[in-house]
Amino acid sequence: MRGSKLGIGTLAAGALAAGALAFAPAALAVSPDKATANYDCGTWGGGTAELTATQSGSSITIQVKTAVTTPIAIGAGDVTTTLNMAHNGTGVATFTGSSNPAIPAGGAFDSGPLTNATSFAAGDTLDSYLGATPSLTLEVFGTTVECYASGPQSPGPFVVD
Repeated sequence: MRGSKLGIGTLAAGALAAGALAFAPAALAVSPDKATANYDCGTWGGGTAELTATQSGSSITIQVKTAVTTPIAIGAGDVTTTLNMAHNGTGVATFTGSSNPAIPAGGAFDSGPLTNATSFAAGDTLDSYLGATPSLTLEVFGTTVECYASGPQSPGPFVVD
């Protein structure tokens, strides 16, 4: 008799756990998680950049990898990066960071993770195209490089889940 009570209790606990999993919220993910944008950085060059977005709750982190190369080696954390993005088409969300990995001379720029203090809501959109306003600003060794997105990112804006 004792064995059957244990079996029923175990079965009930298993059923409750399975039920909890069935009703657990799905993992949040910004969509798409990757996009590309073309940037013009004036005399510093330009080209296609890959933007990777990661969502954790109401927070978004974005990483930018560009075709812009550096003529000299840059140490890890030596670049302050600012990424301005159109937020819902009416405002601007600013992502910043100084977590770039070490970049060898001639290497392509990688911002490392860029964060924003804003809480985003489901359905919010983010696009790096801001027209005549710089979308991407890099500050390295006292030099400021401003980059302008030449059009909307592809395949479209990031949409918060």
